Amino acid sequence: MPHKSRYNRFLVWKTEHVSQKQLLIFLSFLIGVLTALAAYILKSFIHFIQHILTSNLSEGVPYMYLAFPAAGILIASLFVKYVVKDDISHGITKILYAISQRKSFIKLHNVWSSIVASSITIGFGGSVGAEAPIVLTGSAIGSNLGRFFKVEQRYLMLLIGCGAAGAIAGIFKAPIAGLVFVVEVLMLDLTLFTVMPLLVSSVTAATFSYLVMGQKAMFDYSHNDLFELERIPFVIVLGIFCGFVSLYFTKAMLWTESKFKKMSHWQRFALGAVMLSSLIFLLPPLYGEGYETINTLIGSTHEFSSLLEGSPFYQFKDYGWSIPIFMMGVMLLKSFATSATNGGGGTGGTFAPSLFVGCIAGFVFSFVLNKVGGEYFPFLPTQNFALMGMAGVMAGVMHAPLTGTFLIAELTGGYELFLPLLIVSMSSYGIMRIFESHNLYSMRLAQKGELLTHHKDRAILTLMNDISLVEKDFQPVSPEMDLGDMVKVISSSSRNMFPVLDEDQKLMGVVLIDNIRNIMFRPELYKRFKVTRFMTAPPAIVVTNMTMDRVMTVFDETKAWNLPVVDPEGVYQGFVSKSSVLNVYRSVLVENFAED
Repeated sequence: MPHKSRYNRFLVWKTEHVSQKQLLIFLSFLIGVLTALAAYILKSFIHFIQHILTSNLSEGVPYMYLAFPAAGILIASLFVKYVVKDDISHGITKILYAISQRKSFIKLHNVWSSIVASSITIGFGGSVGAEAPIVLTGSAIGSNLGRFFKVEQRYLMLLIGCGAAGAIAGIFKAPIAGLVFVVEVLMLDLTLFTVMPLLVSSVTAATFSYLVMGQKAMFDYSHNDLFELERIPFVIVLGIFCGFVSLYFTKAMLWTESKFKKMSHWQRFALGAVMLSSLIFLLPPLYGEGYETINTLIGSTHEFSSLLEGSPFYQFKDYGWSIPIFMMGVMLLKSFATSATNGGGGTGGTFAPSLFVGCIAGFVFSFVLNKVGGEYFPFLPTQNFALMGMAGVMAGVMHAPLTGTFLIAELTGGYELFLPLLIVSMSSYGIMRIFESHNLYSMRLAQKGELLTHHKDRAILTLMNDISLVEKDFQPVSPEMDLGDMVKVISSSSRNMFPVLDEDQKLMGVVLIDNIRNIMFRPELYKRFKVTRFMTAPPAIVVTNMTMDRVMTVFDETKAWNLPVVDPEGVYQGFVSKSSVLNVYRSVLVENFAED
């Protein structure tokens, strides 16, 4: 009780002395520090586990690397199943769902559970990335801090965005990418009011990361070849190629994921372990995040044959086409390795896999063109094109061309390639948009009508989906009632519409006063007409599982002001009126989108 009273006094003091804007700036700074600290802890845990597992292994025993990932997803799955007891996979999808449906509520355990599970998964060699888990961690920090300080509901969404921005900025040392990611992927509107908290979180997190992890860029890239304008057509073609690679990656991930969903816990683990171990045995670069492979491809050594070490194909390393063919196989199978890791019980994201696949796509593209058309085409530096491929595939998979551009520029320090990075990202995004209107993260929610978007009207209708708008004061009538009984019901009702229900409470039709006005004052007809004689079908029926966006479409199509509501089995629930929907629309608009 003393703790409770102190907390209450603190809230009173905060309300009296701290403005909402001051509180948000303070919280965004605090979120930046905490998310960067979480990113540092996650990275440290991953490296610690990797060191423990690999420090005592002899070079001639590669088979342990096949067992480690399987053991990792087993331990992570048991941790989630028996300790966390909640689904923590698809971190960014969970954030989108929290924003869209749960009033920006993310459970407290997400502050630490994703760090533990992903550290185990990736530390043991799971073929996933740490970025999506840390984004969920950052967003959970923002959500829970906001609720602790009793921030208004409309600002909780902003604090979740601050957590995500801080997480990206902290783990990648990329403050601009963190800000842009929130706008493009989490789809929060960027306004003069929201930009400052997001910037504070991003810059604070990146600064903290530079202090504790050094100023060196994440990838060891040295820019030796200046960009030449004659390469622009090839940059555009690379963007188109990356768009199709992004489409393949997304489709393969979703297809494999759907197969795992149909299995039991142990079936998922068995299949995931077998798939992952087999793929890593054949293609060792699939082990872990893949950042060593990226450093090899964008580095200055050009020792590409080292990528085949430990593989059954190493004996072909001196064959001229062995490198591109081998890396093409790695690129095509990475999505299945990632799905096997997550589907088998591991926890990780698709940030690192998309960077990995993009780097290989750019490398293979330039390597093959240099090999085939060296006499006819200008030389295409494989380092630069591998870098551009990273931006292209990330832009396509996430539907985020600016995030792809800024992230790669900040990750590598390759700002000299900013223009071609932007060209590749936009080209890839354009191709992807032709085939898929949503990115990998939001596709699941969009299919259910649960996705918050930049389209403000649709975003508000999405937020209204959980609000009960069904009116119950419509007097139901039986189909066997005669006109006389109908007149008695009308005399005691304030409505001019009456649902006709059968004995199972299922809707048969409606009675409108306007349709019986010419006979309702003729007593001689009271016994002659039954309700079934003058009832009519409603212009449309609303089902309780419809999205509010669909309900408004039905209202627009029918021009009706009142529509009956039934459950999926056809049982009558009440009526929904267009005026009530519009009233709630206005209140949600003020609550969630009004700016100070």
